[in-house]
Amino acid sequence: LDMNSFFASVEQEMDASLRSKPVAVVPLLADSTCCIAVSYEGKAYGVKTGTLVGEARRLCPGMKFIIGDHANYINYHNKIVEAVESCVPVDSVCSIDEMACRLTGYQQDLKAATELAAKIKATIKDTVGSSLKCSIGLGPNRYLAKIAGDMKKPDGFTVIRPCDLPRILFPLKLRDLTGVGAKMEARLNQQGIQTMEGLLSLTPEEMRRAWGSVSGEEMWHLLRGEQLVEKVTEQKSLSHSHVLPPELRNKAGAMRILKKLTDKAATRLRKEGFFASGIQIYVKFIRQDSWQARCNLMETQDTLAFIHAIKTLWKELPAGQIYAVGVVMTGLVPEAFHAPSLFEDHRRDRLTKTLDQINEKFGRDILHYGATHESSGLVPLRIAFTRIPEADEE
Repeated sequence: LDMNSFFASVEQEMDASLRSKPVAVVPLLADSTCCIAVSYEGKAYGVKTGTLVGEARRLCPGMKFIIGDHANYINYHNKIVEAVESCVPVDSVCSIDEMACRLTGYQQDLKAATELAAKIKATIKDTVGSSLKCSIGLGPNRYLAKIAGDMKKPDGFTVIRPCDLPRILFPLKLRDLTGVGAKMEARLNQQGIQTMEGLLSLTPEEMRRAWGSVSGEEMWHLLRGEQLVEKVTEQKSLSHSHVLPPELRNKAGAMRILKKLTDKAATRLRKEGFFASGIQIYVKFIRQDSWQARCNLMETQDTLAFIHAIKTLWKELPAGQIYAVGVVMTGLVPEAFHAPSLFEDHRRDRLTKTLDQINEKFGRDILHYGATHESSGLVPLRIAFTRIPEADEE
């Protein structure tokens, strides 16, 4: 199940004056930033996710630009999950606007599954909002169900049956496959694979060679409707990034944002039960290549240790007009496997945990380190593609 133009649809649901009008959700009102969501009315003018705001204004002069309120999107996400759960158990929440349900028993009958899809759509409309449409795909495995859902938008329902394979996939483009981006498409093209029909004519061994890894062979099985054992992934990093508002696109302003991002990442690191053994910062410039720097650390969860590290790395920053900054905690170690150092300051550990407890109870930034004081309130809640933060996370 994939919600259609989710962020823009939430804005239309919350404000009736926006319904049936082109709407774009943006991180801030600046022509140099890009649209993070576009309503279908806006897409009809050629505006897409990633289109620069200035270009979107040119393509669609009447478009309404709304600064995203991610707390609202999380709230609506939770309502939608609850609505779907009232119809069928949700097997996996894949992202803020996508989830998967595993059908069992009589639900696997095509007629029953079709009725269930209609019930889910009606329940979302009745209990969450009429502006919120979804596309539902039904397939023999989760991968093909997602492809089916993408085949008809908005408000679609598409079925891929085992007996339809592989011919039903022939009209698709290579880029329509989840996991095939621009680089993989170019790699396949270089090997003479231009179409889905050509891809599906390969053997498992040829698919492995085409991908350069076992992922190609796994793709071969998925495209034929087979179920694969789902792998348990190990989290190796944790990151936060932010596009700077125009008034902070300078070295001092960028550092203020970077400190706040580091504070957020450190808080999340502790909440999720990890230590980090490295940190990386990166900077995107408007008219030059991006820059990044990293360093190794003794395993730590300490906010001040991370801030000291980024300030040291920052000294190497080249000159340029800064557009965005980010921080990545690397080499994550679960708390259960952390080997304490003889030099750890346990008093500061207790202080940090006390700060976390107070902020969790009374609200983020009630108490914070002096090093992050000038950054307080600068970085609002944001939703990543694969992580849905808590609504009170700031």
